[in-house]
Amino acid sequence: MMTAHKIKNLSFRRIRFITAGLFFCTAIAIAKPLSAETDNASYSPYPDQHYPTNVYWGDTHLHTNLSVDANGFDNKSLTSDDAYRFARGEAVTAHNGMQARLHRPLDFLVIADHAINMGLMRGARIGDLAVLKTEIGKRWHKLIQANTKTEFFFESWTKDVRDSAFQRAIWQEVTTKADEYNQPGQFTAFIGYEWTPGKTGHRVVIFKDGAAKAGQVLPFSNADSWDPEKLWGYLSEYEVKTGGGVLAIPHNSNLTSAMFSLEDYQGRPLSNTYAKMRSRWEPLVEATQIKGDSEAHPILSPSDEFADYETWNGLLGRNVGKTVNEESEQQKPYEYVRSALKLGLQQKAKLGVNPFKFGLIGSTDSHTSLATGDDNNFWGKLSRDEPSPERTKIPALWSPENLGWQFAASGYAGIWAEENTRESLFAAMKRKEVYASTGPRMTVRFFGGWEYQADDAFKSDLAQIGYDKGVPMGGDLTSAPNGKAPNFLIRAVKDPDGANLDRIQVIKGWHDKQGELHEKIYDVALSDHRKVNWRGKVKPVGNTVDIPDASYTNTIGSPELAVVWTDPDFDKNELAFYYVRVLEIPTPRWTAYDAKFFGLTDIPKEVPMVTQERAYTSPIWYSPTK
Repeated sequence: MMTAHKIKNLSFRRIRFITAGLFFCTAIAIAKPLSAETDNASYSPYPDQHYPTNVYWGDTHLHTNLSVDANGFDNKSLTSDDAYRFARGEAVTAHNGMQARLHRPLDFLVIADHAINMGLMRGARIGDLAVLKTEIGKRWHKLIQANTKTEFFFESWTKDVRDSAFQRAIWQEVTTKADEYNQPGQFTAFIGYEWTPGKTGHRVVIFKDGAAKAGQVLPFSNADSWDPEKLWGYLSEYEVKTGGGVLAIPHNSNLTSAMFSLEDYQGRPLSNTYAKMRSRWEPLVEATQIKGDSEAHPILSPSDEFADYETWNGLLGRNVGKTVNEESEQQKPYEYVRSALKLGLQQKAKLGVNPFKFGLIGSTDSHTSLATGDDNNFWGKLSRDEPSPERTKIPALWSPENLGWQFAASGYAGIWAEENTRESLFAAMKRKEVYASTGPRMTVRFFGGWEYQADDAFKSDLAQIGYDKGVPMGGDLTSAPNGKAPNFLIRAVKDPDGANLDRIQVIKGWHDKQGELHEKIYDVALSDHRKVNWRGKVKPVGNTVDIPDASYTNTIGSPELAVVWTDPDFDKNELAFYYVRVLEIPTPRWTAYDAKFFGLTDIPKEVPMVTQERAYTSPIWYSPTK
């Protein structure tokens, strides 16, 4: 009989063996040599894992007191230092004297101050000698001292101080400050700025690199050009000059009639070259933020019961009590993300390239230096909108800086990446493995393929299965196998500190054989054992919100929803896209938190007090050919 001292290379030396027979069986099982085929195999399943397992949360669109409008509307003292400290979870004192702090730190931040006249308002306010050397700076300084700022507000967007020494000093401050706060693996500070032209739409420019490369150029502003193709040329020149990386993210398409126009800046139909350039330099779009939601509009999607979310109808906000005029209704298809995704399919069929093939993110566009998209911690769009008993009131004067309750507490960008570094996050943005949230940090996985099985949605290694059998959000499916329709592996998990989930929806858009564009919303996973009825409708999840107490309970909804869904209306010869929308159960809006904190009892009936937060994934596209 084999004895213990004859068994070599066993790690179970401290096991107490009850019988020799038991030991014999155990030893033989463990000591069995590996086959030739498995000599290099590892018991650990993770050595060859090359896909992102972490979702990182951040804001790609924040303004400090370096921006002309932020400073002009009372952000007098909160600097980039304050912005980075706040994003990392530290307490910051706001202009109203209150302490502001995030419940949970962010993982990354892009301070995107306006390129035009960056730092000039701050310099004029404090009497900076470099600013006072310029004619505009001198005039602004006098007007600020006289407390008469409105006279130069519009001038600040059209006349740039073309003093290269001043511009370079400000840009050096921006780039070196980002490097100072960038801590690879812990917190990522991207270098960025905002390009702010008129009708063609605003873009946030984000550099992958540090100050050594980004500092070799100056920001390209709307004083240089309003033409997006000129901006893309600048981005290309930067990469050639430095060997670095850069991209641009359009935002507030809901307020920009020409954001997704089918004509270029010169009024010419889009070309193949234009489509390639736009797809190359603008891989993402900001689908939700403080100035309203840009995912969908009820005029464009009348059958979508959730399309009317934080909807603005122009720079004056919601236009409460007013209807959308005919002219603006005609512009709507060129303003909203879902419509643009459909137009992109149309252009793909026509040009061979999709100019609107973008992923979806959210960010705040806060001008307070405080990056928060949380309803229970909302510090406003501008510093004059910091928490007070006045900001929920209907203003007597309708103007962009006086909209109060109409602003939305939104949003954040979720990025699937291997690690929290500039390089890894930037690569994820380029491949569109990102999604938008209106605030909650829910975890959403979305894969497309041809071979997913129903039980894959409930396996612990869902991500491994997702990548092995298909593509993630932002990816492409091509050339459907005979008899196959694409199926999608989806899982959503609630924000651990937030509300349960109501449902998962798949939004599909397609371009048919006649050249017509269509969309359809599918409820693919529902909480509380609800079902889609014969009319295609779903019973509402319910509402536990206690408005006076600004609270809710998670007695409805589900903490997690998962499904493998197959498109029942698939045509292998039609271009299509699919993206996921995840809805939470109803929760208190920021206005309800204001009412409770300040003891307000006279909130106008027009002011919404309940919201239904959501997330939007980047699409997965299908093409009949590779």
